[in-house]
Amino acid sequence: MNPVMKWIHLLGSPPYFYRFSGKLLPWLSVLCIILFVWGLYGGLVQAPADYQQSDAFRIIYVHVPSAWMSLFVYVTMAVAGAIGIIWHVKMAEIVCVTSAPIGAVFTFLALLTGSIWGKPMWGTWWVWDARLTSELILLFLYFGVMALYRAIEDKRMAARAVAILALVGLVNIPIIHYSVEWWSTLHQGPTVTKFDKPSMDASMLIPLLVMALAFQLYYCIVLLLRMRTELVNRERNSKWVNDLVSP
Repeated sequence: MNPVMKWIHLLGSPPYFYRFSGKLLPWLSVLCIILFVWGLYGGLVQAPADYQQSDAFRIIYVHVPSAWMSLFVYVTMAVAGAIGIIWHVKMAEIVCVTSAPIGAVFTFLALLTGSIWGKPMWGTWWVWDARLTSELILLFLYFGVMALYRAIEDKRMAARAVAILALVGLVNIPIIHYSVEWWSTLHQGPTVTKFDKPSMDASMLIPLLVMALAFQLYYCIVLLLRMRTELVNRERNSKWVNDLVSP
């Protein structure tokens, strides 16, 4: 078997995953802290003030990565759910159900920081803008996934139900992404993805990309922690968990 495929199969083993993730978490945590310090210092201190928005633009260093992660986590959740349905992979099911609360936090943070930015820019905390409304629907989808999982006692059956809901809600992701282009909205158009004609100076863009990577690592860290907890709860009667907790 290919070494990479063998390693992926090993990750599907609960005891191996638990041991491997435990060794990986300290390294990820240190790297995440370094990236957060670098990104925040670059964005809040080194980057020049925007010529139109002045220092108010600096909220993008939290708002934009949060918004990106709200979409990324949902897609990850849906893909993991599909893998769990098709191949009955327990670890994929756990990725699906444990990602929902993390995604909900990112989505709420994106909406909150967007409102804080919108008050001085638009003169209001909230408008029923296509981007904002579809992002709010995403938050409700996350809540729905969490509620559905808790409502079903059989956790394997609950994971399948959650995966189906996640896959159905996937239709909202392109709506969020393209809403600014499809409809006339107050939300500004893409800036970072315009690599042919960049809308941001490098001194502003680099800290933003560093913050995006820091948010990605933060998601990985919290996901691994939640997966380890969920795994122990599911496998609490197995020998490897008993050996883990025994003195």
